[in-house]
Amino acid sequence: MESDSDILSRVRRAAKERVLFLPHALRQMLRPDRMISRAEVRQVIHRGRVIEDYPEDARGHSCLLLGFGDGDRPIHVVCASNEGYLAVITAYLPDENEWSDDFSVRAKR
Repeated sequence: MESDSDILSRVRRAAKERVLFLPHALRQMLRPDRMISRAEVRQVIHRGRVIEDYPEDARGHSCLLLGFGDGDRPIHVVCASNEGYLAVITAYLPDENEWSDDFSVRAKR
């Protein structure tokens, strides 16, 4: 199992090559209640941290990153590193009812 730092290194290495925003990610980012910019997503990729790892994801090994965008608002980014690019699968503002106070752990139901 990869460590969070190994995963983050792989993600950032792929992002240096190219960042590909999948259609679902763009739809989620452009929702009027979110309006997450590509720059904010890139900021999360370069300054955020891994909070969940999905090694068995059907889209390939992916992970959930937590970072902060404009006005220090928390942003979650799900991405998968591939040969030569990083695919941004989705990006959203975490719901405070579904996450811990620091938005890094899913709330227990």
